[in-house]
Amino acid sequence: MCLRERHAGAVLQTKERKLVPYNHNFELPPSVRGRLPQHAQDIYREAFNHAYDAHAGDPRQEEAAHRIAWAAVKRRYVKEGNRWVERA
Repeated sequence: MCLRERHAGAVLQTKERKLVPYNHNFELPPSVRGRLPQHAQDIYREAFNHAYDAHAGDPRQEEAAHRIAWAAVKRRYVKEGNRWVERA
């Protein structure tokens, strides 16, 4: 099930704050939660939510947001073997 189906109607804008696809790291896809350390998940979530909002109306909105989020993680973390570690 894609994010759009899972959150149908949940991504709404309010006066005070914009609701986003991922409010917490435990809501991230298993492929992200199972691989990244907590801080990297924070980076992924924030980048994804920002990109998702920025690409509203784009038919490839979710795909673009995931690509952008992974790129944000890779700026700060590098994969060594099976682990993601923070760059020196």
